[in-house]
Formats: sequence, structure tokens, C-alpha cells
Amino acid sequence: MAFFHKIRTALPVLLALLFSASVGAEELQYNMREGVTEISQGVYDLHMLVTWICVGIGVVVFGAMFYAMFAHRRSKNPEPAKFSHNTLVEVVWTAIPFLILVVLAVPAVRLLVAMEDTSESEVTVQITGYQWKWHYKYLDQDIEFFSNLATPRSEIEHYEGEGKPSDPNYLLDVDNRVVLPVGKKIRFLITADDVLHAWWIPDFAVKKDAIPGFINEAWTKVDEPGIYRGQCAELCGKDHGFMPIVVEVVSEEDFDAWIQSKYDEQAEAERLAAEAASKSWSKEDLMSQGEQAYNTYCAACHKVDGTGTPPVFPGMIDSPITTGPVEAHISIVVNGKAGTAMQAFGAQLTDAELAAIITYERNAWGIDTGDLVQPADIAAFKAGN
Repeated sequence: MAFFHKIRTALPVLLALLFSASVGAEELQYNMREGVTEISQGVYDLHMLVTWICVGIGVVVFGAMFYAMFAHRRSKNPEPAKFSHNTLVEVVWTAIPFLILVVLAVPAVRLLVAMEDTSESEVTVQITGYQWKWHYKYLDQDIEFFSNLATPRSEIEHYEGEGKPSDPNYLLDVDNRVVLPVGKKIRFLITADDVLHAWWIPDFAVKKDAIPGFINEAWTKVDEPGIYRGQCAELCGKDHGFMPIVVEVVSEEDFDAWIQSKYDEQAEAERLAAEAASKSWSKEDLMSQGEQAYNTYCAACHKVDGTGTPPVFPGMIDSPITTGPVEAHISIVVNGKAGTAMQAFGAQLTDAELAAIITYERNAWGIDTGDLVQPADIAAFKAGN
């Protein structure tokens, strides 16, 4: 009796949760989100259809079980039945699930076909996953940029005092957002430079693997301006949880203005890079710029204090790289190291940034080799390789 009393007590709660999944999902967070695209709404509707069919099946099956246990209990029917099977019943309980699957297959296949149809797109964005950041290239507008986690490393590695997280979007904000026009069909070409990643925006119902040497396609059309967040959905290594995605959907006029601002920004960046590469930097300037760039691009693996996480990510202190020949240090930062997680940063950073990082690594944390690497040294190394 105690068991049935618990069932009676828990049943109203379970039913409340079940029904609130459809009417109060946004508040209770128990259900799939509906999203902001036609595809995401289709996914949600299919999910709810399958859910309610499963609920109906459960009610019928468990109802039949409880009825059989009650109506044919031993005290009421002490003599067991002698039949072994019923052909009609067996045909019915085989045919009904088959018909249910056929009925579900129609909207499911239609939705899958629509999800893969990237034709007639108006904007194409190439997305490349790196450890641990994203690179975006707008193929129609000829602009490109990297998108890095905006949360400071101090907030990630130290949870008390000054390092206590202050951003409501902790670990979910980036330094460069993807900007898309509202109401336009956007095609995504998704790949990776190093290991497997996955580009995932729940509100768009877009989740595609990023595979080195292979291009996956996806698309979206967002009808509601706003900011939508996602994350890498493939376990890609140590900082897998630190490569968020932020998409800002704006009006067509604001999108055109953003494109123009990106043109101006890229032109200014090229001018500043050329200017920085042509001058000789002081040690103070190299160390200051190097610390900032190191914390952005290198600290994820080698840590802010340079201790690393051996053996996969070696420390900088007393390393044969940071204390050895300068050219070998330049080579591994510019070209990376095959077979390891060390990326090639030569195409990702400017010559000035590379020079500042290498100088910082050779003179921080008490190493103090006294070596200064200038942008001209990086340019000379690239020209000779």
C-alpha cells in the first residue's frame, strides 16, 4: 500500500511537469526551445508531435497492463488461460507501430530535405573551427575575422576576488560577433583547420560538424532581429567549453553599414600592421603588447603564468623553446608543430603581434633572456621559408 501511496503522491507532479512542457517551457526550461527560424519551428513541432504520440502510446500500453493486472488477478481468476497466442492481436500490434512510423516519416523526411536545401542563398559565410576560436569569412563581401572568447582568463582561472565572473554572459561572449541581415537566406560553409568541431546555434536549429579537409553546408533565415548564442558542440580538446558563438541579426541597412565598417576596419588594420612592421619597438612596448596578445591567443594552452599543462601543453618557463635559439622559437610560433596541438599562428596574427608574443615569452616569468624580436625579424623569417 505504501508503494501505491507514493505513486498517487507523485502522479500529479509528473503530470504537471508533462503538461507544463508545452505551455510553460520557456519559464521552466524543460522543453526544446522553439527558436526563431522556420526550420527551428519545424523541428520543435515535430518534437512535440513525437512526444504526444509517445504519451498516447504510454497511456494505452500502461493502461492495458494495469487493466490486465487488475481484471485478471489470481484472486478473481484462479484458473489461468490455456491459449498461447492470438494471431489477430499480434498483427494489430505489429501494424499499428508500423503505421505510426510511416506517418512520422513524412514530416521528418520533408524537414530533413528542407534543412539541407542551401539553394538560392543570398549571403555565404565560411566558418572554420580552430583550437579554440572561430574564423568567419564573408565570401560575397570579401571580409574575414577571428572570433575569440571575450571572457578574461582571470575570470576563468580565478573565481574569487578580482577574478570573480562579472559578465552575465560568462563564457558566452566574443570579441567579434557574426552579423547577419534579417530575412535573408544565409548559407554556411563549415570546416575546421585542426580537429573536429561543431558549429551550433540552438535558436536556428543549426548544428553541423566542422571537419578538417571537408566542407559541410547549412543555412538559416532569421526573421527576428536579436542576439543569438551558441557553442562548439564537439569535444575538441582542453578548451572546448571556451569557444562560444554569438550571432547578431540586424536590419539590412544596419548590415550594409556593418559591412562598410568592416571594410574600413580591415583597411585601418592593414595600415597599422604595415606601420607597426616598419618600426623598431622598445622592449617595454613589445612586452606590453606581447602580454596582451599572449593572454588572448596563448594562455588557453600555456596558462597566464606560463606553467602550461604538461605533457600536452608544455610550460614556457625553462622551456628549450623560450630559452633556446630565437629562430627556433619564431619557427614554432609561425609554423606550428605537426602532430601536436600547437597551431600555426603565422597567418592568424600580424608580424608585430608575433614579434611581441615571442619577445614576451622570452622575457616574462623570470626568464629574461634579453632577446628582442622585431616585426622585421618575423617578415625576414617568412620570406626565407
